[in-house]
Amino acid sequence: MPFDPRRPYDDLPGLPPSADIETKPLLKACIEARAALAELKSVGAAIPNQAVLINTIPLLEAQASSEIENIVTTSDALFRFAHDEQAADPATKEALSYRAALHEGFDSLDERPLGTGTAMRVCSRLKNRDMDIRRIPGTALTNSASGEIVYTPPQGEALLREKLANWERFIHEATDIDPLIRMAVAHYQFEAIHPFLDGNGRTGRVLNLLMLVEQGLLDQPVLYLSRYILRRRAEYYRLLLSITRDGAWEDWIAFMLAATTETARWTSDKIRAIQRLHVQATEFVRTHAPKIYSRELVDALFVQPYRRIQNLVANGIAKRQTASVYLKELADLGMLAEIKVGREKLFLHPHFVHLLTSDDHPVLPYGTAESRKH
Repeated sequence: MPFDPRRPYDDLPGLPPSADIETKPLLKACIEARAALAELKSVGAAIPNQAVLINTIPLLEAQASSEIENIVTTSDALFRFAHDEQAADPATKEALSYRAALHEGFDSLDERPLGTGTAMRVCSRLKNRDMDIRRIPGTALTNSASGEIVYTPPQGEALLREKLANWERFIHEATDIDPLIRMAVAHYQFEAIHPFLDGNGRTGRVLNLLMLVEQGLLDQPVLYLSRYILRRRAEYYRLLLSITRDGAWEDWIAFMLAATTETARWTSDKIRAIQRLHVQATEFVRTHAPKIYSRELVDALFVQPYRRIQNLVANGIAKRQTASVYLKELADLGMLAEIKVGREKLFLHPHFVHLLTSDDHPVLPYGTAESRKH
């Protein structure tokens, strides 16, 4: 029977696919992607304070992955409300929940292998309510422009759990298949199963990063994979649907391998630029504010672009009054920008924000007229 997008796809084939998913071009692309991930892993490990990575790159990933689902916020809003989620607007709250779900999923790998339980935990944190496997029929995916139904996922909790069990086995037992190809195949399958009423796309993209960590290809879930997907959103959805309609696995896997390679290289370059900016910041504070300089103070400026007095207190750098003096002195030097939000004072690190949010990786010198524009 030909594929009918209006009919539940209960006949979704199990994994592994019957098609050849390890063609020579794909295996060659795997080698390139693995090299890029190994470089990213090495560069990330060289950052002395891992909080810099854990608190910044995942926020960029959260913003892009949310925007793929038309949940649009700004990087500035994400950074500003990173420690005050309840004060944020709804879209920013949703994106911040993505980062929290990524962290929670990462922590869960210490307790159990990646699987259906992980997906439920991630989706529940994303939606901030308990998300269980779909029981109610009627779910269908539509074209956002025309409203036309393009895909109706399988229905029935028992069937969905059966297909998820097969998905889990493929992830952990098909070890003769390259893990990057397994990731791409597993991502399609999860999206095709569509196990939750909402949040499937973002959950699936979190699971991609968790699988890379579980397979030892990354130490931290810091690959900015959704950047590539967001820029090619129409192609992303077209290729997913092409597997369902035509069994076009090779094009889809090639897309995901290219996404992994490009974003691993981009993320590595971003981390190297953060390291260079950190060196400049250290020298600037040591030279222009030697009385307050400490390695811990400079490190604190890179954990998040927005800093509060309480952050320095919580990190044991100084008591409240002294911490306030430190941040104000750095603001007077032009290194930070003091912003008043209600009764609270925030101290923005403009150079860091500019670096994080730029497509390229500009490392501006502190204390120059050009740098003050940012």
